[in-house]
Amino acid sequence: MQLWAGLGNPGAQYALHRHNAGFMALDAIADFHDFEAPKKRFLGWAIEARLGGEKLLLLKPATFMNDSGQSIGEAMRFYKLAPEAVTVFYDELDLAPFKVKVKRGGGTAGHNGIRSTVAHIGEDFRRVRLGIGHPGHKDRVTGHVLGNFAKAEMDDLATMLGAVAAEAPWLAQGDDVRFMNDVALRQQP
Repeated sequence: MQLWAGLGNPGAQYALHRHNAGFMALDAIADFHDFEAPKKRFLGWAIEARLGGEKLLLLKPATFMNDSGQSIGEAMRFYKLAPEAVTVFYDELDLAPFKVKVKRGGGTAGHNGIRSTVAHIGEDFRRVRLGIGHPGHKDRVTGHVLGNFAKAEMDDLATMLGAVAAEAPWLAQGDDVRFMNDVALRQQP
């Protein structure tokens, strides 16, 4: 089994925040593949599903971003999973808007959801980094991250989320390079 966690903040007022890109990605995957509705579990909303031949638990922590690792750790321990079986989808300031990159391990780059996850499960999990771009100056980061995507960005956001959802089976199979390549191809005009 694999645990796929999307990071974000619960509540309608946060739905279109750049910080909720992880929630958006999991919702897109669940919608695209016609997964069942989520159930309240592990301090969040969870869906058990199959993608290709792989069994997945999709999890959106309801703990708010700064405590995301608590929910992820609880689900991981319940299923007796190693950190290597965990994939976390989240917004990444240091990537150009709507770029998608996958990596394993690494630091937190100041991301509180990743910081919490590392504190609860260690750093050896896979990360799907969803680019939101940097506002240019560190004083503007909080407003940028906690701000909504602009109307002009909605088409690019929808394209990125659709590409991530459509190519998710490659992630489930562990082919991170094919996933990244095919997502990039789908995003070309």
